[in-house]
Amino acid sequence: MEFFDLMKRKIVILGSTGSIGKSLISVLKKDANSFEIVLLTANKNIKDLLKQITFFKVKNIIVTDYKKYLIIKKYFKNKKINIYNNFKSLEKILKNHKIDYTMSAISGLVGLKPTIKVIRYSKKIAIANKEAIICGWSLIKNELKKYKTDFIPVDSEHFSIWSLINNAKDQNIEKLFITASGGPFINYPLKNFQFITTKQALKHPNWSMGKKISIDSATMMNKVFEIIEAKKIFDLSYEKLKILVHPKSYVHAVVKFDNGLTKLLIHDTNMVIPIFNSLYPNHSKKINSKKLDFNIINNLNFKVIDIKRFPVVKMLKSLPSKDSLYETVIVTINDKLVNKFLRNEISFIEISKILLKVINFKEFKKYKLIKPRNVAQIEQLQDYVSLKIDSLSV
Repeated sequence: MEFFDLMKRKIVILGSTGSIGKSLISVLKKDANSFEIVLLTANKNIKDLLKQITFFKVKNIIVTDYKKYLIIKKYFKNKKINIYNNFKSLEKILKNHKIDYTMSAISGLVGLKPTIKVIRYSKKIAIANKEAIICGWSLIKNELKKYKTDFIPVDSEHFSIWSLINNAKDQNIEKLFITASGGPFINYPLKNFQFITTKQALKHPNWSMGKKISIDSATMMNKVFEIIEAKKIFDLSYEKLKILVHPKSYVHAVVKFDNGLTKLLIHDTNMVIPIFNSLYPNHSKKINSKKLDFNIINNLNFKVIDIKRFPVVKMLKSLPSKDSLYETVIVTINDKLVNKFLRNEISFIEISKILLKVINFKEFKKYKLIKPRNVAQIEQLQDYVSLKIDSLSV
């Protein structure tokens, strides 16, 4: 038994009321006496946050929405609980702590700054924030190295890759496949794509997710992002990375090595599994899971991706080989277009069509040659691109 199992492990959850945060909470509840939650953060969902605070007796809270912050501050008026409204308070909260495990699960680029800030206080950080890795990986990597903080990717695909390669070097990996279910439109008639509604696009066949990531899954942009993440996290070339359609979402990654071996990783469509294994990496605990489904194994039904159905995948051929600000451009444009679709301002097929057109504007392509220097630079570019997209007549 490891030493940290003999005492309470200190935990921080950035984004505790989102799907990843709540999955982690469900794992912690089953072994609550082994953990002390030092900090929880949320934006607006104070209903779930209140339950978490009460159950774990949490003393430090950040609520970023000002109205919700005032409500929860009033609720705990006579309690010894520190409640803050922004991430500027991180240093004040954590300066006397060394956190054993931090989960970064804030959605969107707003999660980049607190992710970078919290690394110095953390022995291990699990990151589920796609945008932080895509846009700021070079900054995150510098902090990880500087403070000797261990990193685990928690997204099911990247956790699977991380588990499979076991520190294998780039030259040992011949090909790496990230699987995609194909979302709700894998078999949907192409002639009807122009009539797809938001309700249809939000109905993922295998996973229960938030609105933004559900739309990204429907366009396949989510897999484009995951390829970019894999390239950065595992320091691979885009030539070694490929998307493989697998409708059942049972296999999460396949790695072919240059010694003739090929490994694949299977687990249920449940984010609790990678989260549990990131928390207990040495098999010190067991988790109840379903029996192997041999019906699925006997019919994995792998397919190459249909570019006509998912045109956003074409952009993978023109991405820069080194970390750049261009990734921030792509993330920002996609965010804006997805929000426009959710507000019924553009059609489903226009998300991909406009995205592929706009990322090739000369004023945006120049960012392929510029490496991110700091978070402020990324945030400024995000604001600039947002304004540009808002000014477009789409």
